[in-house]
Amino acid sequence: MKYIDQIDLKGNRVFIRVDFNVPMDEKGNITDDTRIRAHLPTINYALEKGAKVIVGSHLGRPKGKRSEAFSLKAASKRLSELLNKEVVFLEDCIGETVEKAVSEMKEGDIILLENLRFYAGEEKNDPEFARELAKLCDVYIDDAFAVSHRKAASNTAIVDFVKVCAAGFLLKNELAYFEKAMGNPVRPLVAIIGGAKVSDKIGVLEKLVDKVDKLIVGGGMAFTFLKALGYEIGNSICEEDMVELAKGIMNKARDRNVKFYLPVDFIVAEKASVDTETKTCTVQEIPKGWMGLDIGPASVSLFSTAIQNAKTILWNGPMGMFELDPFSRGTFAMVTYVANSHALTIIGGGDTDVAVHRAGESDKISYISTGGGAFLELLEGKPMPAIEALER
Repeated sequence: MKYIDQIDLKGNRVFIRVDFNVPMDEKGNITDDTRIRAHLPTINYALEKGAKVIVGSHLGRPKGKRSEAFSLKAASKRLSELLNKEVVFLEDCIGETVEKAVSEMKEGDIILLENLRFYAGEEKNDPEFARELAKLCDVYIDDAFAVSHRKAASNTAIVDFVKVCAAGFLLKNELAYFEKAMGNPVRPLVAIIGGAKVSDKIGVLEKLVDKVDKLIVGGGMAFTFLKALGYEIGNSICEEDMVELAKGIMNKARDRNVKFYLPVDFIVAEKASVDTETKTCTVQEIPKGWMGLDIGPASVSLFSTAIQNAKTILWNGPMGMFELDPFSRGTFAMVTYVANSHALTIIGGGDTDVAVHRAGESDKISYISTGGGAFLELLEGKPMPAIEALER
């Protein structure tokens, strides 16, 4: 696979596939521009090298239909502010008007196309739609790691129609840090896996047991493991059909001498709301009709001790329902311990990324992945169509 700094960009029309799938409020304002900022090194590099830069992205799930709610207009405004230069926004991504605007570009100009998913062909990986996009450029750069696990016309089919294809700096970083975590990690390697469902991460857990020295499981998924150990878990979330698989993972960890950690206490409540009564209780004492919604202080202490000697820490998934204040302490405490460890720390996108930013510790984390789903599938060893397309 080639990278952007290995090819000649000067004077060329360079199509950069990014992921500007940013959260927005009901008034259409961007509430977090992290994903836009993540692509600035690639975009700036292309502009500095004298390329004519065409940027393409998706936003949300408009299902192949044009929709004002999913327009990239706000992203174009934000990108313009961040680059401190005019970004021309086009209200389409293919067709005569777009081709004309691109043909009139000068070196150092930048255009942002409208949402690629306004065409059904994008998500269908349609070669005809890809061919139309390819008409706009001499060089194709994929920098959208967060969608590299999905086949789309703008990240898979397009490589068949553009002679020069390469990866941007964000994609390069994602793969480099993944290699540091899983390919050849400095040990001890500790993985912290949280979130609600075992079913979402069963493949990841099975893969990690083969790789890590310690595995810490928190969040809602911990109750499926506790159920497998015979504990009474009250009304806590549990996937009954995953109990046997959970047992299997714990047995595999024991056979491989991997230290396996589960919470020993919880913050429990009768319902998940801000104004509910809460109690702290040990794992043996969860009252009937109550549910665990965060790890308790003894679990935080246990987990923080477990990561003390870690040289590499990989974390995906929160320790509890951290978006509700009464159940946020466990996740935020773990963020602090991970951020202040002496390890290489890699956070795997999604909710964990939000928690790290909310805790104000993001600058102390070695690397925060931009792709939740893509990061998990890469961990699982699943095929990544966009990366395979570039390698091809």
